[in-house]
Amino acid sequence: MNFTSHDVVIIERALRTAMKHDMEEHRSRDYQEVLIKMQESAIQAFRANAPTATADHEGIRYDYDDSSDLM
Repeated sequence: MNFTSHDVVIIERALRTAMKHDMEEHRSRDYQEVLIKMQESAIQAFRANAPTATADHEGIRYDYDDSSDLM
């Protein structure tokens, strides 16, 4: 199942709310465990999609459209 970033925010908010309002400690820990797993998963996904620096890509790269010079 693929969640959007908006879905993840809603789920995290629901878990935090449940943690605050649930008086049973074991359920609160369950919510916290799921929240931690979601956050770790989000970090891993970010790292997998983040650009990495290599020796071939040093410096600044500018991508722009030169077609405006043709007018």
